[in-house]
Amino acid sequence: MSVQSKPNIQLPSGAIRPIVILISGSGSNMRSLVETAEREDWAERLKAQVVAVISNRPDAKGLDWARSAGLITQVLDHRGFDSREAFDAALMRLIDGHQPALVLLAGFMRILTPDFVEHYQGRLINIHPSVLPAFPGLHTHRRALEAGCGFAGATVHQVTAALDHGPILAQAVVPVLPGDTEQTLAQRVLSQEHRIYPQAVAAWLQSH
Repeated sequence: MSVQSKPNIQLPSGAIRPIVILISGSGSNMRSLVETAEREDWAERLKAQVVAVISNRPDAKGLDWARSAGLITQVLDHRGFDSREAFDAALMRLIDGHQPALVLLAGFMRILTPDFVEHYQGRLINIHPSVLPAFPGLHTHRRALEAGCGFAGATVHQVTAALDHGPILAQAVVPVLPGDTEQTLAQRVLSQEHRIYPQAVAAWLQSH
């Protein structure tokens, strides 16, 4: 595990609620969340602030952007653990060091154990690239194209022990166009992910 931090995170006085984001790759949804939080001044309006980004992959490109944004970045490589349970237990300890009000999954490519999900019950949120309950799991765009769907989309939901289930917080729909590939459909869906994820998180913060 390696830990890097920048000194310019300053939590305003008062009951600021820390947010931790988990990523495995480019972190585009993480970036959208952080930029929206800054632009809409969540610290003042919603008493919440993104404080840390954690990845299970040392080479996750999103870590570079998070560091440049002055966020604490931490890496916990899942390949160094003998079991999913051992990794999740270590990840919980790392997350809990930030005392988070919310834990946001933003392209975190790990199936989480029931103990992990229970530990953060009610404050663990994910975004999934399909209109749930359709196409849980992987390869959602390929499956939508193979099924001949006329539309696709994205879902923000609270995480439960069942994969890609849990209370839905927001959804967006995009058309499937003639000639679409997995890549073109993914890009169209991703633009909506960047829009609805921050909106859903802000609404959660507003109501809690």
